[in-house]
Amino acid sequence: MKKLYNISFCLFFLTTMCFAEISKKEKEALLDLYASTNGNHWVKKWDLNSPVSQWYGVKIVNDKVVGLNLFHNNLMGPISSQIGNLEYLEVLNLAFNSLTGELPESIVYLSNLKVLKLEMNRLNGELPMKIDNLSKLEELSAFNNFLSGEIPATIGNLSELKILNLSSNSFNGTIPSSLGKLSQLETLGLFENKLQGTIPGDMGNLGNLKELVLANNNLNGEIPNEFSQLASLEVFQIQNNNFSSFKALEFLETKEYLVFDYDKEDRKKEYKDVNFSKTRMADTKFEDVEN
Repeated sequence: MKKLYNISFCLFFLTTMCFAEISKKEKEALLDLYASTNGNHWVKKWDLNSPVSQWYGVKIVNDKVVGLNLFHNNLMGPISSQIGNLEYLEVLNLAFNSLTGELPESIVYLSNLKVLKLEMNRLNGELPMKIDNLSKLEELSAFNNFLSGEIPATIGNLSELKILNLSSNSFNGTIPSSLGKLSQLETLGLFENKLQGTIPGDMGNLGNLKELVLANNNLNGEIPNEFSQLASLEVFQIQNNNFSSFKALEFLETKEYLVFDYDKEDRKKEYKDVNFSKTRMADTKFEDVEN
């Protein structure tokens, strides 16, 4: 009798697990995203009659949506404003699609998010000022879009950030000095924007920085003396700007550059000449800009 009870309990447990479901709020958020991005035209569509756990790219743990990976899946249209209701989301990858419109303000409600990948889309508008609500964020990648405005100084509050790539957009204004607070940062890409002014000396505090790409902007002034502290650099690109002095580069003490590009032909130090094509930030914008 006891054995039969144990078998029945196990069957009940397995049945419960099979039919476990996410909250209504989360499911509605997914359905709204599917509708707003033309789900019927996705490469890998969702069968809306099947359990959410079987939907492509959706990762569920303990009845909560923790991952959404729709990379290169022909998403078209704006990101649903209900995206903020996926409050347990840790990874959101919408890269390499045809997303348009502005980032919904509700995206800052994803306080558990660690990875946000939006690169290679057609998103426009500005980054939310309250982006620092994403306090657990480790990667923010949004290169090759049409994002504009100033880079929010609040990004400097994302203390866990390791990768920040905003290259090939239309950001203007100056580089926020608050980026110097990102002590965990390993990759910083601001290539091909409309950034002006001098490089903040505070960026010399980024001791873990391995890749720094500031090329193709309107930056000027001198390279900060504080850059002599960037001992971990492996990729360093600052060409096609309007710098008045590169003297501080003489004091850089890195183990060995993999890539080093700047405008000065009269180099006083020897740097390894390596093909940059393997590491270069994406530098191709979409031609068919939607107004």
